[in-house]
Amino acid sequence: MEIEISSVKMLYKHLIFCAVQRCRMSDDLCRLSVKLTSFSRFALPLVRISVSDTGVGSKPEDYQYLKYRNDPTLANQWDGMISLATTSISDSEIYNLNVNLKDSNSAGRLTKLPSTAKNGAKFSGTEVSISISKSLDDLLAEITCFLQKTILLKIPKVVMELLVCGDDPLSSQIESRILAIEGSSAYSPVESIECLKVGLKDYIRKHQTCFSIGENLKVGTGVANPSGSSQGNSQVVEAVVIINEMSELVPSSSIREQDMKTEILYFKDFVPCSIAQSSLDALTSINWKSYGLALQSVADHDDSVMLEWENLPPDFQIHIAIHCYHRQYPS
Repeated sequence: MEIEISSVKMLYKHLIFCAVQRCRMSDDLCRLSVKLTSFSRFALPLVRISVSDTGVGSKPEDYQYLKYRNDPTLANQWDGMISLATTSISDSEIYNLNVNLKDSNSAGRLTKLPSTAKNGAKFSGTEVSISISKSLDDLLAEITCFLQKTILLKIPKVVMELLVCGDDPLSSQIESRILAIEGSSAYSPVESIECLKVGLKDYIRKHQTCFSIGENLKVGTGVANPSGSSQGNSQVVEAVVIINEMSELVPSSSIREQDMKTEILYFKDFVPCSIAQSSLDALTSINWKSYGLALQSVADHDDSVMLEWENLPPDFQIHIAIHCYHRQYPS
């Protein structure tokens, strides 16, 4: 399926998505790293985004279906080039390629570079890099938020990290780990819905300082297998709803306006993404009044959907996470 790249954010999210799927296809513990490196070219400040993983190797054909949108904003930030280094466990070398998405001829997009010998070593992995013209601080904030939501899922056998470093002599030896390696228990088989529930609790604890996680926490979960899914690679939809009561020690004046709204955390195949229209329709069609709630409005802004409630008690907050995924990632 052809994917049109319309922004830098869409591009790096897609690269992280692909890395997560390669990790899911691996039988071993997988490390996924996102590294931001600041450097300059012809006096122009740039940031290199590198997404690497130790999952199964990638195929050059995986990048043939990407399409570069002819957009002035995108053109000012990215030249359409992707650098790729990949190897499978059975390969004797690491394959290096450049992909030029601006080339309208798909056959001419790929440029093979000299390979690197593995000298008998047995490993697999992929590193994909792009260089863009954008504020490092803005990128860091965006990607940190994206990975914090991804970690919420506690993907089995996957650990993640976010690194930032400089390419100049003064900072070349300084590497700052912004997001520590984190993941679910690597070897303990845990139901995905349990990971989602625990992960959402952790996310609330880290991001909602006015609300306590304790006895007053109310948690509801649900799992559905939509009809038409094959048994071998069935599609699963999981949902977790948490109602959290504010600590009595916190004055109501400290509650922010956004605390009275609910952000829908939506995931597809273990990566945050825009909510599917079918899921949004299902949410808005719920008879919330039967649960003592009244939905006032739904706002969709910058890939984030917020539910605003009528007369929500000031000491309550509602959190919703939905995950739609295939049990086996299609090869």
